[in-house]
Amino acid sequence: MQTQIVELNNSSWQQAIKDLRHDFYHLPEYVYLESKRTNTIPEAVLISEDNKQFFVPYLLRSCENLFEDSQEIPEAYDVSSPYGYPGFLFNEAAANSPKFISSAIDNLKSVLANKNVCSAFFRLHPILNLGLNKFLPNKICQLTGETVSINLELSEEEIWRQTRNDHRNKINWCKRAGMTSKMVSFQEYIHEFMDIYEETMSRVGAVDSYYFDYEYFSEMLQLGDKLHLCIVEWEGEIASAGLFTECCGIVQFHLSGTKNKFLKQAPSKLMLDFVRYWGKERGNKIFHLGGGLGGGKDSLYEFKSGFSKQNQPFVTIRLITDEEKYNYLVQLRAKVLNTQVEEIIKSNFFPAYRSPNIR
Repeated sequence: MQTQIVELNNSSWQQAIKDLRHDFYHLPEYVYLESKRTNTIPEAVLISEDNKQFFVPYLLRSCENLFEDSQEIPEAYDVSSPYGYPGFLFNEAAANSPKFISSAIDNLKSVLANKNVCSAFFRLHPILNLGLNKFLPNKICQLTGETVSINLELSEEEIWRQTRNDHRNKINWCKRAGMTSKMVSFQEYIHEFMDIYEETMSRVGAVDSYYFDYEYFSEMLQLGDKLHLCIVEWEGEIASAGLFTECCGIVQFHLSGTKNKFLKQAPSKLMLDFVRYWGKERGNKIFHLGGGLGGGKDSLYEFKSGFSKQNQPFVTIRLITDEEKYNYLVQLRAKVLNTQVEEIIKSNFFPAYRSPNIR
């Protein structure tokens, strides 16, 4: 079994995603963008054996500044997935060999441990990694929730039939009212999108991790023809806008917003209705809407589930690669929070030493 740590500028990264069905989350341009936003180091691990391949991108971050007294902290790092649903990539030969994938994950743990990484958190791709958790140990897999997707290989009539009645009524109302949806140049409309997105995040009280600045959005242009902006206009004004990606037959609902003054009209429902048929016309196989916040079945999930009866599990992989360092950091976190280690573990936050205040 051959294992290689791959940096962004290594040609092996491009070759890997050329050989494996992937999503935009795996593109080096996107992983680099996420590394800048999170002040982390972008890397990937490529594992191969005979004709089987396994590839995973991640962000490497230091644990040095986790606590005020940095002198107490040994050299330690952890890794996590870039924002979204990257997960693991593997070819057909690997997919048909659960033994290889299990061995590859064990090998991944060893490679990371040798880099002083004490834990790793990966969000699996609900489409590309569907069913992977069935043959991995329960202790490293966690069912975090569900995501919603639309099968674009269905007929337009069947796609419409799977739409919940209240969504259909609102979509029809928007059309009768004269709202129109279209794809536009993100570069030309970037400021309009940012205004709408920021207004939306402020309205819902989003945490900092859901705020993205102009530099982030401008650098998303590096995704080229894989990035698309849809807007909904009404009476000469943009009411709603959304960023979507398109890669290997998968359309992803990335980020969106609606102006406060148009909330009652729900133009975002018209937007998603437009994008699903747009994606189908372009030959894509699936439109992944995602799930609720943190994978929960909240109002966001309820909104998305109104467009399709198809859902799939959202699974996370949680690896402790150096138990001694991991446990030591958890003890330090418990000390900072003035609580017991057991209470932090019980919160189910991973890694536990990054647990927010649980009191």
